[in-house]
Amino acid sequence: MDHVWIKARMCSMNKSKCIDVDALVDTGATLSVLPRRIAEKLGITIIRTDKVKTGAGMINIDRGVARIFIENMETITEVWVSDIIDRVIIGAIT
Repeated sequence: MDHVWIKARMCSMNKSKCIDVDALVDTGATLSVLPRRIAEKLGITIIRTDKVKTGAGMINIDRGVARIFIENMETITEVWVSDIIDRVIIGAIT
């Protein structure tokens, strides 16, 4: 099965910092995921740390809030900020 990639714009809450990315759509992921390097460039504030079950076992992952633009849609949503994942992943609730 092929992967689905989309163009997305990830932004800080006030839209002062934005980054255009190619994002992987993952309907098995609940939240979208930003690599920490992108979250730091955008100034995403960590609001808490979650314990999440993954294929590799339980991990702790930070959570923040971002503004995401996909085509003509804009949403403000909670995102996970990962030290492990190196690409933007768009989750099911985004």
